Amino acid sequence: MSQTLEKPDPYNGLRRAEPTLPSTAYYDPDAFRRDLTTIWQRNWVLVCRSADLAEPLSFRTARIGDQEIVVVRDETGALHAFHNTCRHRGAQLCRESQGRLKARLITCPYHAWSYSLRGDLVRVPSKTLPEGFDRKDFPLYSVALEEWRGFVFVNLAETPDAPLARSFDRESGDLSNWPLEDLIAGHVFRTVLKCNWKVFWENFNECLHCPGVHKHLSALVPIYGRGLMVRHDDPEWARNADNDAPEFSGGLRPGAETWSEDGRAHGPSFPGLSDRDRAAGQTYVVSLPSMFVVGHVDYVRSVRLSPLGPEETELTAEWLFTPEQLAAPGFDIANIVDFGLRVLEEDADICEVNQRGLRSARHDRGVLMPEEYDIHRFHQWVRNQHAIHDA
Repeated sequence: MSQTLEKPDPYNGLRRAEPTLPSTAYYDPDAFRRDLTTIWQRNWVLVCRSADLAEPLSFRTARIGDQEIVVVRDETGALHAFHNTCRHRGAQLCRESQGRLKARLITCPYHAWSYSLRGDLVRVPSKTLPEGFDRKDFPLYSVALEEWRGFVFVNLAETPDAPLARSFDRESGDLSNWPLEDLIAGHVFRTVLKCNWKVFWENFNECLHCPGVHKHLSALVPIYGRGLMVRHDDPEWARNADNDAPEFSGGLRPGAETWSEDGRAHGPSFPGLSDRDRAAGQTYVVSLPSMFVVGHVDYVRSVRLSPLGPEETELTAEWLFTPEQLAAPGFDIANIVDFGLRVLEEDADICEVNQRGLRSARHDRGVLMPEEYDIHRFHQWVRNQHAIHDA
């Protein structure tokens, strides 16, 4: 006897009010230390673009919480990452944030211990060596490194739990049609947000704030103006299931092509994009805890986070274009960058407003509304990360 199974309701929203993380999770030093050890030091973290280390012997340093690493490209073109710490007495190896080594060695500025670009100790300037001392026992502290589509990630765990490919959010979009490896930065923006890193991700994961905070963005992406991210965030989505207007289906307002001040694309769109890619208006890829990338028809934007303290987070945003776009006469990069900067600055301001209110002695924790289902999913990810470490 056959049985007809009822299709599940594709409504995305939460069915019940869910509690947020406790307020102390956003400002308590012990909670921040726990985040560093259980999340930031055990997951893949974006540190730079491969193009930032284009030449052999080039290096960059990066800080992940209280840990500083150095990434270097060796003479064969391979990338390596190490703790920025000499094995002798722990001195910082590279003092500059970026540069090019003068020789095929990383040399400590304190006592001149020197290491190959693969981390092997090759020179100790002491007049004699202690009995039993073997240089092979004192390589640099290596850090796991993987590249993804022109982005460089590291993992501070001595043995990463999973490869980089498994760090991407299962809800991420597909950027395989974008030529990410070939793009270069046309503009870089850095700022320090006066908020916990989790506050930024919570803001990223909902659009209830969009109508009040992002007036221009809500006009460009009409579904955002309804406080929704996608069609199935609406509890009455079925009433407009066949309506392809952007306020119901997503996508950009009629006539708009990309995220820019006037909605126009500046230069040709990427040739490999499908009709679906172009219609989406924005396609996101997320790798917690440190980054998201969003593809538009004519450029790509990346945002990288780095935790500085319980209530401070560094944000780095890059606008990526083809070399041909940047070299084209009259290319109006400001029309693109200014729009994105406005959105980021609006997000930064409201995240800081959120942070300032969390210290109320009466506010133990908040509550999530149905549209904030992705915040609940993020909170579950944070709780699971802590639980895995505690097990």
